[in-house]
Amino acid sequence: MHRLAAAMLVLLCCCCLFLATQQQQQLQPAAGGNRASPSCIPHERDALLAFKHGVTSDPGGVLSSWRRDGRHDEQDCCRWRGVRCSNRTGHVHELRLGSTFDGPDLAGQISPSLLALDHLEHLDLSWNYLAGPTGRLPEFLGSLKNLKYLNLSGIPFYGGVPPQLGNLSRLQYLDLSSWMGGMNSMDLSWLTHIPSIQYLNLNRVDLSTVADWPRVMNMLPSLRALHISGCSLASANQSLPHLNLTYLEELHASGNSFHHPMVTSWFWNITSLRFLYLSSTSMYGQFPDALGDMTSLQVLDLSNDYCLYDYHDDDKNMRRMITNLKNLCNLEVLNLECTLLYGWNYITGHVPYEIGKLSKLTHLDLSINKLDGTITEEHFASAGSLQYIDLSYNALKIEISSDWQPPSKLDTVNFASCQMGPLFPGWLQWNVSIAYLDISSAGIADRLPQWFSDAFSNVWFMNISNNQLNGTLPADMGSMSLQELDLRSNKLTGQIPTLPPNIHTLDLSNNFLSGPLPSATRSANLTHLSLFSNRLTGHIPESFCKYQQLVVLDLSNNFLEGEPPMCLGVTECMELVALSNNSLSGKFPSFLQKLTNVHFLDLSWNKFSGRLPMWIGSLTSLRVIRLSHNKFFGSIPVNITNLSCLQYMDLNNNKISGSLPIYLSNLKFMTNLFCSDAIEVIDSHLNSLSTICGRGRN
Repeated sequence: MHRLAAAMLVLLCCCCLFLATQQQQQLQPAAGGNRASPSCIPHERDALLAFKHGVTSDPGGVLSSWRRDGRHDEQDCCRWRGVRCSNRTGHVHELRLGSTFDGPDLAGQISPSLLALDHLEHLDLSWNYLAGPTGRLPEFLGSLKNLKYLNLSGIPFYGGVPPQLGNLSRLQYLDLSSWMGGMNSMDLSWLTHIPSIQYLNLNRVDLSTVADWPRVMNMLPSLRALHISGCSLASANQSLPHLNLTYLEELHASGNSFHHPMVTSWFWNITSLRFLYLSSTSMYGQFPDALGDMTSLQVLDLSNDYCLYDYHDDDKNMRRMITNLKNLCNLEVLNLECTLLYGWNYITGHVPYEIGKLSKLTHLDLSINKLDGTITEEHFASAGSLQYIDLSYNALKIEISSDWQPPSKLDTVNFASCQMGPLFPGWLQWNVSIAYLDISSAGIADRLPQWFSDAFSNVWFMNISNNQLNGTLPADMGSMSLQELDLRSNKLTGQIPTLPPNIHTLDLSNNFLSGPLPSATRSANLTHLSLFSNRLTGHIPESFCKYQQLVVLDLSNNFLEGEPPMCLGVTECMELVALSNNSLSGKFPSFLQKLTNVHFLDLSWNKFSGRLPMWIGSLTSLRVIRLSHNKFFGSIPVNITNLSCLQYMDLNNNKISGSLPIYLSNLKFMTNLFCSDAIEVIDSHLNSLSTICGRGRN
């Protein structure tokens, strides 16, 4: 009996424990965040529905789940898209409705009903058209006092930034950046009431009248990232007696016209900075010595600025800059592109060997300057992290041994207009990781090496134009990953081999290539094909009709013959067709009838014949048409006046006869007209054109 009672007691305890466990599980939030219980607060649901009512366009159906009817779980606003609630209380904590650059956008206005969301901490409405009928940033947003995150970037507001935003004392993240540049602020003192702010983005907000902005920013001790690019700030040369920005890691101030010496700027003493962007700020003068103490710097962008040096001692000043930089052991990106080094005139300076001691440097851009001297392997001896190097458009000479193997895996190499020849730079064969290669105008007078296709198998962009390359193209270049290839203006000979399958831009113009045009069987992605000024022969193959994305086709100045295939008309996106200076024949090419986007058409110096077709008036995008030196006859079609954009027409040396029609005066953009002796000018309105007809023709 006692055993039975004990068993019953144990069973009763188990039942109680089971019921308690079930009750506890019901009280706990379900997995998945928004599926938590309890459901959302009714008046907060009403506030969200009122917000939806203010949205006049929702092409992507972002708010389609926001509804009052339907099942009980569908009415739960905590399950709605973009809404996140507290798992404990059911209050709406986050509203994430930010759009993307390529996605559909909400349009309408921001409803004041959001004020009912007393517990809202995160509000993201970025990149939507929610400026409303007034176009102003709503002042009432300053009453959402629990907000920690506010992102209104990309909304096309205009007018002043409301100082009421200073009431958001708990705010940590604020992004008001604009892509249209319509907002402005004459006073930033409201920011000082948000001491907890860590991220502030005011890009392209007009701050031209805010003179004390450095002082205001210095009163934000928690600030970690400051974006003030393109704000029309007048200067940055204020002195701060005490620096409070000890946590600042990012400063983006590009695109402001400071116009003062670089050394007078207030931010050089912020040693916590990791990212410093100062491109296009018009600062000048020597690099500050304090730069050498900014040892946390990972990115330094001074591109498109002016660094004024004493022209008497170029190398000393350049070396001084690098000496400061070599202390920056964490520096990964150095961009001095278009940074003009000049004194009384544009000066020249050597690139010191010390630059190779920046062992963590991944990006080096010294392009478009007036640097000279010789670059050797010693410049990169310790640059084991270097991936991107751009020394283009300087007066530099590259002397690197062909058997030298770089200590890093280069991804981008741009030595355009640097002297590397006359031999092809053999050291590049050890850089199998290169994806972007530009050694154009580099004085190379050599054959393409045997290792070309293998070593550059990963290259997608290659420009070796304007050299003196000779010999033939590699027979196995069809195995390469090239997407863009520019070998124009060289001395290449032989036939064009099978093209890489992914290529979309090919320029082999101004060479001595011969034989037939290449087949399009493996390279149907071409958008730009330029083969002019070679010695190519034969017909235009029908395989060219596979180029259905072709935008530019230039086969001029060759020895092509026969009729162009009619199926070329499938490439309706063509904008330029140049077939001049060949021996092509037949009637006016019928494939052109479908090319309604063509801007430039040149059929001159061929053997085309027949009448100009009436459908030529359907090529309404034409700006330039050259038909001279053919065998066309008859009159000019009347509907050529449909070519409202036409600026230049050359019909010289054909058998076109009759009077120059009066209706040509309706072509308001027409500036040049060339016609044959048989045409009579009868419209005085055409005197405003640069017209060459009849006996007056040169």
